[in-house]
Amino acid sequence: MHSVKVGCVAVSRALSSSRTLRPDVVKVSVCCGLHGSVGQTRSCQTAATPGDTAVIRIPRYMQTRVDNVKQTRGKFKINTIKGGRILIQSKDPNLNQSVGYMLGKFEQPSLCSKGWKHNKSFGDYFTINNTKAVAPFVAENQEDVEQKASFSNLRICKELVEALDKMNITHPTTVQLQTIPKVMKGQNIVCAAETGSGKTLSYLLPVVHRLQADKESETYEEGEHRIRTVVLVPSRELAEQVAAVSRTLCAPFGLLTKTVGGGRGVGHIKMVFKGGQPDILVATPGALVKALRRRYLDFSELSFFVVDEADTMFDPSFSDMLEDILHHPNIASNPKETRGPGHKAQLLVVGATFPGGVGEVLSKVTDLGSMVVIKSKMLHFLMPHVKQTFLKVKGADKILELHQALKMLQQDKGGGAVVVFCNKSATVNWLGYSLEEMGVQHVRLQGEMPAVVRAGIFRSFQKGTVDVLICTDIASRGLDTSRVRLVVNYDFPETHTDYIHRAGRVGRAGGVEDGEVLSFVTHLWDVELVQKIETAARRRTSLPGMESDIHKPKPKVVEEEG
Repeated sequence: MHSVKVGCVAVSRALSSSRTLRPDVVKVSVCCGLHGSVGQTRSCQTAATPGDTAVIRIPRYMQTRVDNVKQTRGKFKINTIKGGRILIQSKDPNLNQSVGYMLGKFEQPSLCSKGWKHNKSFGDYFTINNTKAVAPFVAENQEDVEQKASFSNLRICKELVEALDKMNITHPTTVQLQTIPKVMKGQNIVCAAETGSGKTLSYLLPVVHRLQADKESETYEEGEHRIRTVVLVPSRELAEQVAAVSRTLCAPFGLLTKTVGGGRGVGHIKMVFKGGQPDILVATPGALVKALRRRYLDFSELSFFVVDEADTMFDPSFSDMLEDILHHPNIASNPKETRGPGHKAQLLVVGATFPGGVGEVLSKVTDLGSMVVIKSKMLHFLMPHVKQTFLKVKGADKILELHQALKMLQQDKGGGAVVVFCNKSATVNWLGYSLEEMGVQHVRLQGEMPAVVRAGIFRSFQKGTVDVLICTDIASRGLDTSRVRLVVNYDFPETHTDYIHRAGRVGRAGGVEDGEVLSFVTHLWDVELVQKIETAARRRTSLPGMESDIHKPKPKVVEEEG
């Protein structure tokens, strides 16, 4: 038996409840100035003064179990803090994790957001700090870049290299180094790389180079002018942006680029093609379907068919329309079919996240074995060069937190462009009215706006006329936001894909280097997504549930009637 000394008050409470205890488990000896015995298991051994303490005897096996539990807790209490920089910085310092600490394979991380489903967690926060100064798709060793990587080494014609120099683009990114040579060899490509890594140039450069080479070889008659390249994008704003880059690259060669977007009726589409067929057409799916049905387009000489922002284009909302469009061009199955008279079109599929369901759609128009898959090493990973903060906040307090974040940006960094994302168009309008009352100048962009109103809004934001853009996810896909310093998820995104695209508005190639992402977490379903993001950050893994390869469609089983 082990004995423990306790005060008289505690003992009196123990005595009152000891009737429920088994005599062979606990034996108590008490002396508080009283004589006599209390039950079979309690007795007063000697006369005592009122100041004496009582002794409670605990069985040895019980004491051993208590000691073992204490030792186990002490032994497995893992310290995630080491010397150096902090990767996860929490309001509770005990939950911090340093860059130098690596979680074990079967070790469960201690999440800052573990209790965020409770009402008392409002006001809690944590930050995923940036661990790199530059983006992974930009080579850090500039000496190696200057010696090995250049657009001239990629066999791009001199006029294009000069056009890139005027755009202050001197060295190719990792994605461009991997993609351009394969496109120039005539291969069908599926390219999935992180946002802002230069994917637009990775397909436009070889396309313009090929069109110019064919023009000089006099393969096509001068009288004939048919569409040679189609670039399919999900929004009018992105179509205008891609077309602007294309016009800059095509200017030295006299190649024509046109855009056609939805929302303006068939008459507008007809006027676009009335002046002749362009060399490069940048279109949205709805407008392209209308043009094809009315036979405004001729794909007989098509050399390239590009699907940009593929994860959006292969989404169920677009996939049926995309499948219908892909049946019009004659897609090549091998590089030999892309050259010479009667050539077929080369298919290029590009996106920031790997498109789900791509195999099912593409298998109907080409051989999946002909598709060359290019994936960046950081595909579906959190960007290591962008600081990302998550704040648990009540819905009523989000507007105040946003206003405070805008003020802090102005004070600490001297201002900068800000993109505020909302999940619904109604929230965009309401938030706009609220910021107007606070004296914050801004512009709004959401899908329910008429095409005439939307035209030029994003362009004015890019030029710096206004520094705050409030928008829905329509502005998260592909749009170049190089001047953006802060992204605010006023409404937390509904999927990992949406989060990757929104966060990709900062830290882009050629953009500001100290970009940040601030996310407001309000609802219970937001917390579940945040916990998955935090787990991926602590483990240094990709976000869960994302497609990483082309899956061949399963054969349909037809039941025979008996």
